[in-house]
Amino acid sequence: MAAPKSRLGRGLGGLIAAAAPKSAEAKPAAASAASGASAPASPGFIDVPVSAVEPSRFQARREILPEQLQELADSIRSEGLLQPIVVRRHGDKYQLVAGERRWRAFQLLKIKVIPARVVEASDASSAALGLIENLQREGLNPVEEAYGYASLIRDFDLTQEAAAERVGRSRASVANSLRLLSLDAESQGYLAKGLLTVGHAKVLLGVDDAAQRALLVRRVIEEGLSVRGTERLVLARKEPVSAPAASGKKTPAVEAAAVASIERKLVSRLGARVSVKHTPKRGRIVIEYAGNDDLHRILEKLGIEA
Repeated sequence: MAAPKSRLGRGLGGLIAAAAPKSAEAKPAAASAASGASAPASPGFIDVPVSAVEPSRFQARREILPEQLQELADSIRSEGLLQPIVVRRHGDKYQLVAGERRWRAFQLLKIKVIPARVVEASDASSAALGLIENLQREGLNPVEEAYGYASLIRDFDLTQEAAAERVGRSRASVANSLRLLSLDAESQGYLAKGLLTVGHAKVLLGVDDAAQRALLVRRVIEEGLSVRGTERLVLARKEPVSAPAASGKKTPAVEAAAVASIERKLVSRLGARVSVKHTPKRGRIVIEYAGNDDLHRILEKLGIEA
């Protein structure tokens, strides 16, 4: 019987295997999580100082819950580290490619060294590997996953199709995930905490008016509505779309749909939260960024010299 095919294509193992470890670095030693002593390591793995490892700036995970980290630390203390972390050289230190929670658990346990595999990986490969590991372990919430895809597209100037290929997902799956970034920050927070599901979000994204959508989100949560219940609520609130006037002017509903489409395209292109406020006579586009580096990145995307 053939082995089941991974839902993420080559998967993390296959991609890491393609990146050759630095054989010159290999040393026959690995940390014992229970005692902190050294024990024979698997071939291709070395012990690296925990203090010499730094997190990746491409990490998609935005939050590591203390209770989950403690559970992992307790498991490592009891059973040892089942899977070494993956790192790459970064100056005189090592930068994480995969395994941030394991690395933080070792810090919590105050163990000085951690088994690691050292690979050669570009920034793009490192970002993709980290995202794939999180997806395979199902450790990302839907918003973190969406920002992970946006980061690949934004930081490495990839198309949605190229980003999807990197992580072994379909382009439609990546596109649907990126749509979640069109939600306001409050709604994204509800989605990240599990108070809303992706199914709820897809229905609510059909409401073009952001203010009305925010009200519907709160009602869905307060009343504990199912996805079907949310669909009924949205249908009841939507106004019928009338045919365009003979003058050729767009109706408010058609105009709002066009603005929402522009907003989604800007989010996808820039990899940032964008809001478009439009009236027939004036409007504004608001692009959010995180710090100077992110601002420079967005300016480059727009072809503007800082």
